Amino acid sequence: MAATEPVQAIRFDECGLVPCVTQDWASGEVLTLAYMNAEALRRTLDTGEVHFYSRSRGKLWRKGETSGNLQHLRQIRYDCDGDALVALVDPGGPACHTGERSCFYRDLNGSADRAIDAPPAKGEPSPAAYEATAALERTLADRRDRRPNGSYTTELLDDPRRIGEKVREEAEEVARAAAREPVERVADEAADVLYHLQVLLLSRGVPIASVLETLNGRRR
Repeated sequence: MAATEPVQAIRFDECGLVPCVTQDWASGEVLTLAYMNAEALRRTLDTGEVHFYSRSRGKLWRKGETSGNLQHLRQIRYDCDGDALVALVDPGGPACHTGERSCFYRDLNGSADRAIDAPPAKGEPSPAAYEATAALERTLADRRDRRPNGSYTTELLDDPRRIGEKVREEAEEVARAAAREPVERVADEAADVLYHLQVLLLSRGVPIASVLETLNGRRR
């Protein structure tokens, strides 16, 4: 049986298009939704940089070609009936033309202005569970860079030895909690471990994504 090119597996609509959601490879955060035609999909696969088809302009475009915020392809997945795509990418900067990290920066039930391209509301949307480590990593990096007064994270980063001591201390506490305390207490102590572990990783320049990819590698 002759091999077929990947594009032939996709069912394009009557306009020759297929919707494509882009997600951050490291965190799973949804970044954009746009459309590809067959040529955009081929170029994405061939170049390793995400290309879309603009319905408003009627032409092909490379994501980030104007802003410089390219999206570097890691993997493309397609759904059960072949008419939708998910592109897992390493984003080169904000995905949204507004300058936001993601185009999906407002909660429909939240307080942000609902006009097109309106700014986000502070504290919204709240992170989903799977976004927690990535959101924490960005917050810790902000503390490292700005060094705000009174920040516990800043205090830890100024004393690397203390970070390791806190990781050991919190690990012992979660182990004790697991032995005899309610599950809510176990979760609380585990969160303390994860926080201090991420501070430790940041202090050594190790992205949390590197740890998660190492875990994935152990599944083989």
